[in-house]
Amino acid sequence: PWDQKQTFESLRHLTVEETYELADAIEEGNLEEVKKELGDLMLHLVFYSKMGSESGAFDVADVLHSVSEKLIHRHPHIYGDVEASTEEEVKANWEAIKLKEKGTSSVLQGVPKGLPSLVKAIRIGDKARGAGFDWENPADVWLKIKEEISEFEVAHISGNQDDTEGELGDLLFSIVNFARLNDLDPELALERTNKKFIFRFTYLEKKAKEIGKSLKSMTLEEMDVFWNEAKTL
Repeated sequence: PWDQKQTFESLRHLTVEETYELADAIEEGNLEEVKKELGDLMLHLVFYSKMGSESGAFDVADVLHSVSEKLIHRHPHIYGDVEASTEEEVKANWEAIKLKEKGTSSVLQGVPKGLPSLVKAIRIGDKARGAGFDWENPADVWLKIKEEISEFEVAHISGNQDDTEGELGDLLFSIVNFARLNDLDPELALERTNKKFIFRFTYLEKKAKEIGKSLKSMTLEEMDVFWNEAKTL
């Protein structure tokens, strides 16, 4: 009964969830879990293909044929007579072909609207770079970050919430660009910090429970003792 009630729309959020679970397994380096999560995600892909087949729109063979054709078309340096000797040239060709295929006027129209903002910022930078628009010197981005910090501070001191939020966005975007140009993954970096905080906070909760206290009843000095212990583990 559950299967029969599903639609593309009802499965959408579940597919997003499965994708994040796969990402978690990959980040943790647990290949057994990666295998399981790939299976879960593959089930969704088969499910979508089945629904497409039942409606007469497409079947799994159409899906595989479509992606095969796309890969061949977007790799003219392999399957055609286009020359591309560097990764940047390959990316530039890819973006140019996508624009022509989709009939869009901007490479940024290819960035999914539903992406989380941090991931979207990375993709925007990558897309702009593929079109030839990027910082020439990564070191200049560090100067831009300092400039944005100053502007953020001024906005914060002014008390204007809207301006402060806008400047915070500019600062975060600049940090993402700095990471991108220095081969750092800001999404992965932030997730590492999230996990680090969760581990230390959980340790703090455990220690507070052992001494019969709640965190609200402890002083910051008392909590710092356990927090610093957690940092050594």
